[in-house]
Amino acid sequence: MNVLVVEDDVELTQFIQKGLQSEGVSVSVAFDGVIGRSMVNENRFDVVVLDVNLPGLNGFDLCRFIKQNWPAVPVIMLTALGSLDNKVLGFEAGADDYLSKPFAFKELLFRLKALARRHPSRAPRPKRLELLDLQIETDSHKVWRAGERIELTAREYALLEYLMLNQGKVINRVDLLENVWDVHFNTNTNVVDVYVNYLRRKIDRTGTRLLHTVFGVGYMIGAEP
Repeated sequence: MNVLVVEDDVELTQFIQKGLQSEGVSVSVAFDGVIGRSMVNENRFDVVVLDVNLPGLNGFDLCRFIKQNWPAVPVIMLTALGSLDNKVLGFEAGADDYLSKPFAFKELLFRLKALARRHPSRAPRPKRLELLDLQIETDSHKVWRAGERIELTAREYALLEYLMLNQGKVINRVDLLENVWDVHFNTNTNVVDVYVNYLRRKIDRTGTRLLHTVFGVGYMIGAEP
């Protein structure tokens, strides 16, 4: 996820940036509305976080600019102006969500992820994913290993596809729960580990091992761990 934070409070911005980066989110920062507008013009962001009281160009006007030019880019207003009237102004400007200060970082993170899911990347999903002798057709959900068809359940396929879309990256259990099971709260369930084992028995039955456990972190799919 690639996020732009437009906020003139340097300390708050650093707090948000550090927290998001620790979650694997790419973060760009602008400290006034004019710079924010320029960055939106020059880059593609999955979500934009806007303060309202910005120097140069206020958040409401910047939100209108974004929605007029890139209506698919979600915007969350993050501001101390939490009254109902100000929220109405924000939504009328085109904001997709509104979070009042002070806020819990975890809530901001969940709201950002929810917006990114509801407004998926405009890049088309590949119709075919390959890794060595493993092939997936994403339209038909068909999977082959070394030319042999592999039958997967719907959940096994969803897990495999998500790992293949992120092949070479270590994906933690929370990420997998959110993106494969649509579970968005802290849980002690071992469903991820169970399904990884199901999947491993099917795709790693013969040939080079592709599904790897990175102990204490999560799972990855790749030619090498």
